[in-house]
Amino acid sequence: MNTPNTLPYPQGNAFYSTLRKRYLTATIWQSLFLGSLLIAIIVLMALIYNVIDGAFGYIAYEYKNSPSEFTATAPNELTKEELLVILKDNLSRGAYNKLDEEQTMETRSQSDLLNLFFERLVRLDTKQTWSMTESLSKGAEIQAEVAEKYPDAVLEFRSWLTPQFLTAPMSSRAEFAGVRTAVLGSLWLVGIAIAFALPIGTGAAIYLQEYAPKNWFTSIVQTNINNLAGVPSIVYGMLGLAVFVRVMESFTSGAMFGVTDSNGRTILSAGLTMGILVLPLIIINAQEAIKAVPDSLRQAAFGVGATRWQTIWHHVLPNALPGIMTGSILALSRALGETAPLIVVGASTFISLDPDGPFSKFTALPIQIYQWTTRAQSEFHAIAASAIIVLLILLLTLNATAILLRNRFQRRW
Repeated sequence: MNTPNTLPYPQGNAFYSTLRKRYLTATIWQSLFLGSLLIAIIVLMALIYNVIDGAFGYIAYEYKNSPSEFTATAPNELTKEELLVILKDNLSRGAYNKLDEEQTMETRSQSDLLNLFFERLVRLDTKQTWSMTESLSKGAEIQAEVAEKYPDAVLEFRSWLTPQFLTAPMSSRAEFAGVRTAVLGSLWLVGIAIAFALPIGTGAAIYLQEYAPKNWFTSIVQTNINNLAGVPSIVYGMLGLAVFVRVMESFTSGAMFGVTDSNGRTILSAGLTMGILVLPLIIINAQEAIKAVPDSLRQAAFGVGATRWQTIWHHVLPNALPGIMTGSILALSRALGETAPLIVVGASTFISLDPDGPFSKFTALPIQIYQWTTRAQSEFHAIAASAIIVLLILLLTLNATAILLRNRFQRRW
């Protein structure tokens, strides 16, 4: 037996010295962790500020044609019928027929026709734009510069993120462009992807976790699923191009259903490609959710005579559902922000027609943001920043939905 003098612990002053070193080490690590958190918050805030900075600010513009040349009434007070008459009388026959082919003019809303009036007839000429920071910090200098360089221009502080921006289709003019078509395309993509990937991914997870024997073959399958979750998204785009666009063209173009004005580069091909992209993530998340269900529930069900399927259906899946749904929504959040696969599959960089079915041509918010940021004009950069805000709101909505579903269905043991 050890005596007090031979204990392997420091005694007296040595003990307090060791204790101080331990607390010092803990304080250093705590400070490093806190510093990491602060750096992450600063970077995130800088990102958000940079986006917001581009979505607001001064704009100087002129009217190439005065609205009074086309109507004595204030443009905002014109009715839908009056706007139709003005557009038909003042647009060339070819331009009017092209607009009518894209979407019948009589079926367009009053706001759409008003946008066409300003875009095609009045025609704004943007001279220069400024960021929110410049507008707030150098307002007087900007006003003096505009008065000197553009004496006939109108200077106004504009929010590029407006209700009109959300509801307007795409346009070749940044002042009239909107994200309605892109938002609808993104929602179509998410809907097709989840309808394809969720049942297949959940089924695969159930088999691997509850039925598959633990041998070398299932180990290889599991390893490859984990590896597929880290494959670059462009690879999935090439897979979608080869399989869905080319091999399955008669299906994805709608030819077998009588659709004759389409090819394989449709929203269905893109949605299936996105489904393949998130499938490994859904399988892994579903497996983890199923694994988290206490084994005592399975044993209790087997003890009262339930079959394996009855145990899975009535006990395992209901308790794993929050984790499965949360993981699936988070996986779709990744798909919502992908760009490379959509470019390969054939997303349009400019399209003014809303998708009306799975065989429609399409675009998506990331594609539109990419297209706008490549333009030289500063006004396109401003609407790109506004589109980024819309995309972030959609992503945050999906993530918030995942949290609400998890809290709603989660059971505590």
